[in-house]
Amino acid sequence: MEIARERGAGAAATGPRSEWIVRIGTGFPIRFAGLSILLVLAVITPGFTAAPSLLSLINTGSLIGCVAVGMTFITLSGNIMSFSLGATTGVAAIVCAALSGFGAVPALASAIAVAIVVSAAQGFIIGYFRANPIIVSIAALALIHGAAEFATGSKTIYAAENVLDFLKAKVGGIPLAGLVFLASVVVGQVIQSYTQFGQRVMMVGSNLRAAIAAGVQTWRTVTAVYALAGLFAGLAGILIAGRYGAGTMEYGEGYDYSAIAGVLVGGTAIAGGEGSVSRSFFGVVVIASVTVMLLLRGFETEYQYLFIGLIVLAAVLLQGRLRA
Repeated sequence: MEIARERGAGAAATGPRSEWIVRIGTGFPIRFAGLSILLVLAVITPGFTAAPSLLSLINTGSLIGCVAVGMTFITLSGNIMSFSLGATTGVAAIVCAALSGFGAVPALASAIAVAIVVSAAQGFIIGYFRANPIIVSIAALALIHGAAEFATGSKTIYAAENVLDFLKAKVGGIPLAGLVFLASVVVGQVIQSYTQFGQRVMMVGSNLRAAIAAGVQTWRTVTAVYALAGLFAGLAGILIAGRYGAGTMEYGEGYDYSAIAGVLVGGTAIAGGEGSVSRSFFGVVVIASVTVMLLLRGFETEYQYLFIGLIVLAAVLLQGRLRA
């Protein structure tokens, strides 16, 4: 009996709550040290706290952030990541610019609708046919690029004059893009934490077989996840069209990579079922801050990718260590 009680106590000590405490206790000092180093580097970087740099940080982080919110749901659902959200962002920018002559509302609505349909189609293929999400996103990337280049003749599509200028506005000194990003984070976190859909996403990402056994229509959940990701990518495309007054596929390049980096650095588990939109918010802030700091210090683009890649690698290794 005494041995049984000791075994029971040992099992309780290694239960979910204890495991969570161990992970927090192990990971928190490392993350705190990393953020402290980042803060010090930001303070000593010449010009980082100047208004133009902070505005650049907000604008850059907001565009990446909207895509990252959608990418978070894809990762949480156990589908790792999507390499086509950047292309979806570019298509949304093109559609928004192309239809701006009909007015802002039709242009914005059409851009969002196209982004949702393009992304949801991938979700349906992945969810219904159990196709590999990485392969599907790579195929979608090629198809989206090819179709967009054919439709536009590989040319930049310019928006009607002044129609999208309101997207450059500032509210209380904060760019509209920053407010859209913050709103996206809040909405995304509410969906994840307080809706049945959010619970199903976490269930599917944690254990697909258990979700099926519980009666969850997993293909519907996955399709909805990708549709939601398309929505947020469409928002980023609209903001890009407003910022540049034009749309082209080049404007969406790199956003999926940066969004993936933000999600992983924020601590969302690449295996799915663990993480949050709010974590991705902080991850995006880190990625955007590093990008601005490197730019201010005169590093070329290839070195920026190198440093961000090292940060992402460190985040993945830390995740693997904590889950071991």
